[in-house]
Amino acid sequence: MCYVLGMRTSLVLTVIGDDKPGIVEQLSERVVATGANWEESRMARLAGKFAGLLRVSVEAGQADALAATLRELDAGGLSVVVARSGESGASAHRTVQLELIGHDHPGIVRDISRALAQHGVNIEELETDVTSAPMSGDSLFQARVTLGVPPTVTIDQLRAVLEELAGELMVDLALNEDAASIHD
Repeated sequence: MCYVLGMRTSLVLTVIGDDKPGIVEQLSERVVATGANWEESRMARLAGKFAGLLRVSVEAGQADALAATLRELDAGGLSVVVARSGESGASAHRTVQLELIGHDHPGIVRDISRALAQHGVNIEELETDVTSAPMSGDSLFQARVTLGVPPTVTIDQLRAVLEELAGELMVDLALNEDAASIHD
């Protein structure tokens, strides 16, 4: 038996609601029911809330139906936003890993993201956390960042910009061009 699949499109979803068992099951049931495929996701429990990002691929003709059935979850206490992907293929950039740690204070993410944006560097993934320092109990801010660095910016240039900023913010950082390793 031979059949031709239609054109597929990607949908990006954001989901937030009170955390409880079964949320991922509800999402996945609706994805499968429309013939869509769960491609990639990031989900976490934050301050008692379920927060998720999800990309699914679906036949173009089923995209609106999938979006509608996912939005029905709003009635059950989940807020679901669905957007069609505007991704236009791979861009020319290098993937670089950045890790930083330092005493927590307001403005760290703002200052780092501003410096990166000024140099055309894209934040592709950002994971942050505040923990207690082992000996002092002071609050430590930690960030793990995947960066998309354009070919016009060298790693040495990026390192110089970030190291200068690290001194001002009083944080330590490690920058690595090898995506498999996050050690400097």
